[in-house]
Amino acid sequence: MNRFFGKAKAKEPGPTMGDTISNTESRADSVDKKIQKLDVEIKKYGEQMRRMRPGRAQQLVKQKAMRLLKQKRQYENQHMNLQQQGFNMEQQAFAIQTVKDTQQTVNVMKQAKTELTKGMKKININDVENLQDDMEDLLEDSNEMQEILGRSYGVPDDVGDEDLEAELDMLADMDMDPSLLGEDLPDTGDSLLVGPTPDGALVTPAGPTSVDEFGLAELN
Repeated sequence: MNRFFGKAKAKEPGPTMGDTISNTESRADSVDKKIQKLDVEIKKYGEQMRRMRPGRAQQLVKQKAMRLLKQKRQYENQHMNLQQQGFNMEQQAFAIQTVKDTQQTVNVMKQAKTELTKGMKKININDVENLQDDMEDLLEDSNEMQEILGRSYGVPDDVGDEDLEAELDMLADMDMDPSLLGEDLPDTGDSLLVGPTPDGALVTPAGPTSVDEFGLAELN
């Protein structure tokens, strides 16, 4: 009749895997609470039996306790079955999600492959190799230019390091004659240098004396 008076009512979607798992866990929790409640009652009957003398009254209490124990066993079996069902559905849900994730990963990898293929078509590996060779040649030329600009002028090429080291050792061991420091130094007598002034002049007992760039007294 609905098709004559309007659109048919849309079919409601069924419960999802997550909804079913949640419902199963809720049922298992409910059964577990019933088991805990039975444990309290069974314990109460047990304590009551220990305080009673053997007889008909004790047997009646024992029968009640036994009936509750049977109920507890049934609930425990139900609880175990519900837990197993929930576990199985969780494994299935995990497998389904793994398949979805794998499909998504494969799609992303395919897209990446397509983009890489397009990009590699725009690059010539020979051009890259030639560019690398050109850069290497330019760096070698630059290093050679720096070496040329760093050459020393007026230094004899025939002087070796051994000769220079020997001369340095000789100068270090030699007692310097004051006459070697300047041929025309003025005779200062027995006066001693006291020290430099803030403007760079040497102070002697006779007064300040200017010094040159080597720290020697300037000639007047």
